[in-house]
Amino acid sequence: MIVNFKTYSEGTGRRALELSRSLSDVQRETGVHLIVAPQATDISSVCQHVEIPVFAQHIDPQPQGAHTGHVTPEAVKESGGSGALLNHSENQLELSVIQESIVRARNVGLTSVVCANNASVATACAALKPDMVAVEPPELIGTGIAVSKARPEIVTDTVAHIRKVNTDVVILCGAGIAEAQDASSALELGTQGILISSAVVKARDPRRVALDLAHAMSRRF
Repeated sequence: MIVNFKTYSEGTGRRALELSRSLSDVQRETGVHLIVAPQATDISSVCQHVEIPVFAQHIDPQPQGAHTGHVTPEAVKESGGSGALLNHSENQLELSVIQESIVRARNVGLTSVVCANNASVATACAALKPDMVAVEPPELIGTGIAVSKARPEIVTDTVAHIRKVNTDVVILCGAGIAEAQDASSALELGTQGILISSAVVKARDPRRVALDLAHAMSRRF
């Protein structure tokens, strides 16, 4: 389970650390692997206080040097991060940039997770050999209407297309997942995990929501 903190106030600064600690507790209790993706400014502090992997929400392919405002893979690695999201629907990239970023991430030892909004994009990205691909129809992101429930054919079709070009990549399901049944359904449809955000980050009790999701997932493995 990857939890993307986005730029929500509930996942910023001190609250990013508190949330990460809660999610680390969920991993210890359930055995389900959790990953957090805070803002770049919070990566270092979160890494110092939790044992679960910490991913950046984005990296740029630019090399170290005179490139103001970019987030390099080296900077994420130096901060203690172990991976990065790419091509989220809120920060989409051209395919060539995705390819460069995957290579740059691999070269410094970061795990790459490429988000894709449909089967064709997911298949093209999977062919670039990232570590993970996340299926996320943008129209369902943040709605609480899970793609695994509302449009399960998107997930099954995407999984089938991805497996034709890459049999090893880990496939995640995102967009609208909010309840335990959503997570369980995502795994039943052929994915191996979930990418989630507001349902956990903005919840009144994030730990409880994450715990329910993790327990549902653990029953599927």
